[in-house]
Amino acid sequence: MDPMAVMQIKVLLDQFKSNHPKVPMFFKAAAHNITEGSIIEINVTSPNGEKLCTNMKISEDDLKLFDQIKMLSL
Repeated sequence: MDPMAVMQIKVLLDQFKSNHPKVPMFFKAAAHNITEGSIIEINVTSPNGEKLCTNMKISEDDLKLFDQIKMLSL
């Protein structure tokens, strides 16, 4: 991975954390409760009121991916 791209992602992630401080805290708290079989649901409401929703049941492979992402610890 390009080191400059990693630095850019770090800057953007820090800005995101500053703009939305509750989101990282939520994910940190939720991470302790996500196990195989857990369901994650995502809802998006556009400014004009259109709603989208999806969910996923967590598999063993998903947990492996999450562990890898945690190790990046940007």
